Amino acid sequence: MSSRTGEPLIVGRVIGDVLDYFIPSIKMSVAFNNMQVFNGQEFYPSTVATKPRVQIHGGDLRTFFTLVMTDPDVPGPSDPYLREHLHWIVTDIPGTTDATFGREVVGYEIPRPDIGIHRFVFVLFKQNRRQLIGSPSSRDNFSTRDFAAENDLGLPVAAVYFNARRETAARRR
Repeated sequence: MSSRTGEPLIVGRVIGDVLDYFIPSIKMSVAFNNMQVFNGQEFYPSTVATKPRVQIHGGDLRTFFTLVMTDPDVPGPSDPYLREHLHWIVTDIPGTTDATFGREVVGYEIPRPDIGIHRFVFVLFKQNRRQLIGSPSSRDNFSTRDFAAENDLGLPVAAVYFNARRETAARRR
């Protein structure tokens, strides 16, 4: 994989706000109701109300991964003083499978952006081994970087993000 695969993450400020620079080495696909997530794509919150299917295309059944989903734009992108808000953590996901085979440490929380357009970031880490990863004390003021450091996860191997904004009443009808 080339460094070009990381470019949308730089343009979208995911690298910088959430992650340090890394070169993706594993292919991960995220889909809500069979709608594939691409970097910077916009979804309505009602579209992402149920947890997505996250597939890992790489590694093998003896390789384990941790998936983290956060919103770095809480309460709003112009003043994200609660950065980051944690939406989901799944650990011990075997390579070549999907997140349903892992251990859900923090349950999936539906994106509910209030002010402005929020980024929702999925980050995949390769674990050194099967390991017990504890649940963070709070969903607010979460740090993907600190979480990775505390659990000896190193740099990510894949990441993708989508945008979402609050739905108007007219849109929900």
